[in-house]
Amino acid sequence: MKKVFCSLTLVTTMFINAQTQIIAHRGFWNTDPKTSENSIKALENAQKLKVYGAEFDIHMTKDGKLVINHDEHHGTMEISETNFSDLRKLKLSNGEKLPTLKDYLKQGKKDASVKLIIEIKPTKSKERENEIVTKVLKTVKDLGLDNQSDYISFSLNICKEIKKLNPSAKVQYLEGNLSPQQIKAEGLDGLDYHYSVFEKNPTWISEANALGLITNSWTVNDINVYEELKNQGINFITTNIPDQLKDK
Repeated sequence: MKKVFCSLTLVTTMFINAQTQIIAHRGFWNTDPKTSENSIKALENAQKLKVYGAEFDIHMTKDGKLVINHDEHHGTMEISETNFSDLRKLKLSNGEKLPTLKDYLKQGKKDASVKLIIEIKPTKSKERENEIVTKVLKTVKDLGLDNQSDYISFSLNICKEIKKLNPSAKVQYLEGNLSPQQIKAEGLDGLDYHYSVFEKNPTWISEANALGLITNSWTVNDINVYEELKNQGINFITTNIPDQLKDK
């Protein structure tokens, strides 16, 4: 009986570990030579690498255009206070133009095997956040990418608005201040927290898994941290080194 139990434990552990999938943080930009984060090229690289998904960030310009960029600023220009035509004049470091959401999604659609992990950035008002959510969901739907797209945000309002408008969407919260039980109570699908949050709350991954929630952690660029989270049964890892972690 003891041997059977040990064997089952080993099989279960192997099964859990096998389920940990890799998400390229802002695409796979950390190449040699490096390319621009959140660029079309970074998404293409993630597709070629055949990881589970590629994460990218959305802002809205002053005139209502959805663009892909991590920071609130593009160069010295604040995206929310600048018209798209002015932002577009400044190219990315790899020579690309600042991508629109539609540009990015069209590239994403070329490889249905790579999930599009859409991060909608918080903004200065709830009304503006809701406007962005509406536009993002419409763009995704119009391109037929509902099943290929998941959503994350540091804004609880954004997360809940996505679920309100599209209850079938998979939405994970990023801030790290809600327990798995609270995430479940909010009607969200998972928690995507910085790995330090899981280090401080070592039972949260198992609790979330028991509740049927998605578990993800960012930005994991240390192999030892990756192995620890993987051993705890985490579903996903978001990383700047997807090429180093995908076969671990």
